[in-house]
Amino acid sequence: MKFSSLLRSLTALALVTVAVAEDASDVIDVTPSNFDAITNEPIVLVEFFAPWCGHCKALAPHYEEAATKLKDKGIKLAKVNCVDEADLCQEKGIQGYPTLRVFRNGVYTEYSGPRQAEGIVSYMIKQSLPAVTELTGDKHYEFTHADRIVAVLYTGSKTELPAPEFSATAEKHRDDWLFGHASDENSANIAGVTPPSLVLYRNFDEPRLVYPYPIASAKVVDIEQWISDLSIPYLDQVGPDNYVLYAESGKPLAYLFLDPSKEKKEEHISLLKPIAKKFHNKINFVWIDAIQFGDHAKALNLQEPKWPAFVIQDLASQLKYSYSQEQSLDAEKIEEMVESYVAGTLKPELKSKPIPETQDGPVFELVSKQFDEIVFDDSRDVFVEFYASWCGHCKRLKPTWDSLGQHFTGFKDRLTIAKMEAADNDIPPSAPFRVTGFPTIKFKKAGTREFIDYNGDRSLENLIAFVHENAKNSLETPTDNDSTSAQEPLTEGERPHDEL
Repeated sequence: MKFSSLLRSLTALALVTVAVAEDASDVIDVTPSNFDAITNEPIVLVEFFAPWCGHCKALAPHYEEAATKLKDKGIKLAKVNCVDEADLCQEKGIQGYPTLRVFRNGVYTEYSGPRQAEGIVSYMIKQSLPAVTELTGDKHYEFTHADRIVAVLYTGSKTELPAPEFSATAEKHRDDWLFGHASDENSANIAGVTPPSLVLYRNFDEPRLVYPYPIASAKVVDIEQWISDLSIPYLDQVGPDNYVLYAESGKPLAYLFLDPSKEKKEEHISLLKPIAKKFHNKINFVWIDAIQFGDHAKALNLQEPKWPAFVIQDLASQLKYSYSQEQSLDAEKIEEMVESYVAGTLKPELKSKPIPETQDGPVFELVSKQFDEIVFDDSRDVFVEFYASWCGHCKRLKPTWDSLGQHFTGFKDRLTIAKMEAADNDIPPSAPFRVTGFPTIKFKKAGTREFIDYNGDRSLENLIAFVHENAKNSLETPTDNDSTSAQEPLTEGERPHDEL
């Protein structure tokens, strides 16, 4: 009885807690009856979700936190339960969860911002403002501290050049950064600049940076490149929410893998920060949770669980350059390594499976260590499938690819049908391509270093036809007539005769 009574009390308390939490939510519930009223407001972010959706559950606490932070700024966040309001979601063309849309006076654009609370707040603040906000002295501090990256142009008047170039940059990057224009003397005095000047305010590293060139002659490409280079911290934590920022920068990425639970985490970060600052224009430096992202460490040719570890990844070529995990982190040695990388003298660490002892199958098992030897053999045409063992499309292709190898088994002296597990073997720098999806199929003619992509139907017949069409070496089988004519004539005693 006591247990039953306690259970009832806890259940009642839980229900009350849930009710209070729901009442306290700053996210507006949208139904057909209030949909038009909500979405016709000046700006509102609406999430279309399903309660069973894992991504929606992960987003929920961030969405709630963002709603609370944006409430005082007059920016509303709302949500539609597409299980309860299935007809409404179908009418609005919702095809996946969560779907987020920014509505302005009834017209929406797709939300393309982050899914973390801070990112949602930053994105929606930018969406609520004009591309360039006109500033006065009393709003200067608040505006320059409103986001991670804030660019303010100080001019002597609202029409003074280079305002048009600055405005064009703001229109182009309104989803990325916050832009302001101050034409009053008080704002320029607060900023400590003489107009015209462009100042970048950040909430990391150096908080205030002045454009170092004559701003009057700056073009959009100059302004956006300057801001872009400075929008990434010298050394920040990387994760799913900001990885795209680094990937789109075009710079190599230097990882410091750390166990966040260890006491020396900050010491290791501080060790690399001066190096990160020195090479910031060439390489982006990050630290990453080695425990949470151990698989990513393996993909970069690092071995667990030896942390800390340091590795540079060239995102364009996908080549990796690792600092020996047998050594402790040494700032001087790492700086020398980075300098060698920048100079182009550092050799990449290539991941490769061992060279197979035998090659008895119809398809040649290619590994990274043998790539140049096999693929760039000038005497042979080469047809290679780059695959991953976990790839469903690759599994379906395997019997067809084996049959292709069997079909051409009599021509191994001039044609190599090969396959390479690209998840376990790095593509060497000698190859003029990178593998970004599976399966990737490429053909190289004998005597060349050019690769032809195969994008056709993956039937055996089409693959055979493609080989015949592109092979430089002859793949013709001698005909019976050709075979007979090549033989010496039979003597009288060897002539065939009918059996009795």
